[in-house]
Amino acid sequence: MEKEKVLTKNNIVAPEGKLGVLIPGLGGAVSTTFMAGVEAVRRGYAKPIGSLTQFGTIRLGKRFEKRIPMIREFVKLSDLDDLVFGGWDIYPANAYDACKQAGVLEDKHVDPLAEFLKEIEPLPAVFNRDYVRNLDGDHQKPYKTHEDNIKALKEDIENFKQDNDVDRCVMIWCASTETYLAPSAVHQSVDSFYQGIKDNDPNIAPSMLYAVAALEAGIPFINGAPNLTVDIPALIELAKEQGIPIAGKDFKTGQTLMKTILAPGLKARMLGLEGWYSTNILGNRDGLVLDDKGSFKTKEESKLSVLEYILQPEVYPDLYDGFYHKVTINYYPPRGDNKEGWDCIDIFGWLGYPMQIKVDFLCRDSILAAPIVLDLVLFMDFAQRAGLTGIQEWLSFYFKSPMHAENLYPEHDLFIQLMKLKNTLRYLMGEEQITHFGLDYYHFVD
Repeated sequence: MEKEKVLTKNNIVAPEGKLGVLIPGLGGAVSTTFMAGVEAVRRGYAKPIGSLTQFGTIRLGKRFEKRIPMIREFVKLSDLDDLVFGGWDIYPANAYDACKQAGVLEDKHVDPLAEFLKEIEPLPAVFNRDYVRNLDGDHQKPYKTHEDNIKALKEDIENFKQDNDVDRCVMIWCASTETYLAPSAVHQSVDSFYQGIKDNDPNIAPSMLYAVAALEAGIPFINGAPNLTVDIPALIELAKEQGIPIAGKDFKTGQTLMKTILAPGLKARMLGLEGWYSTNILGNRDGLVLDDKGSFKTKEESKLSVLEYILQPEVYPDLYDGFYHKVTINYYPPRGDNKEGWDCIDIFGWLGYPMQIKVDFLCRDSILAAPIVLDLVLFMDFAQRAGLTGIQEWLSFYFKSPMHAENLYPEHDLFIQLMKLKNTLRYLMGEEQITHFGLDYYHFVD
């Protein structure tokens, strides 16, 4: 019987050389905000606000030891100067023009980066309008078969690595939400999936072709949208066979971020919930895509599951059984990327007396997403170098609908997620995990 590999800090490969960041959806608001932001930080024009890898610290040992290093130094993450960007999009605009069109960043922040951004041009994308009905860009690969498209994507990856002298890569899906797709027979095993590729099975979405290309090329894959993509038995199995880490799904940004902050607080204080009504207005490309019922259903499934898992109505029926949860998203072009999320929360407390919470979060979707993209790229590269494979549940902190092992429920509580993330880093680096037990500070009398 083969001996199981022991993961320790001594096994972790150093982050040497350039790290390629491959992005399906290169010309979108999230991608261009991310790339422009990284370059602005590299030049000293701005600070990476919102990034745990850049600003976050991690406590080691007892509180009195006062060992609190930066996370990026503790686990030897790749340096921002080593990041190189590339990817695909159905629109041919370079990153500068796409960034200007997205309208997230002001000209004063984009124009100084013009020369850098103009050099980032998207490759033709693999696209199927059946999966994203409200978009129809013509910058697409001409191939009709799944096999030819996977082959073309792998050639793109190899050319990108050679042209940019890239050592290793991470692929992160920043493209639009695909229409709702229920798991089917083709998704259940590697064999059935590859047979589906040969048969051009329509239940294999474009995002899955990107994922296969990445995994076959030895590249970690991150899904930033609520699509199934790698969250199917076939690709989870393939990732393990290839020894590659995968993560997803759906970046946790505006309204759901607030839910994973507020709901744990209500539960911690044993306050009941009668109903939670959430609505959004959003005017960017993402909002346009979600104006289609199929794509919205994919997003809705991702957003609705959060409260059920945090509040556990089956465990606390007196507080949470039968609460009403409604989510809507409305496309409203005048707002552009500046999403507004309204939450009307009906709670009850002592003796059942009703109370209300109102939240009006005027957020900037891509501003919240960009540091998530950065953190996930750096952490997934670290996971690869540390020898981690398959689902990286310790990165649930960043996702609305985190992937998880089949026999487990997903953890949605933001604070538990953060504890899990930091304890994973402590474990891999040979440090004691923090439990906040603290009984050794108190005096016991027999």
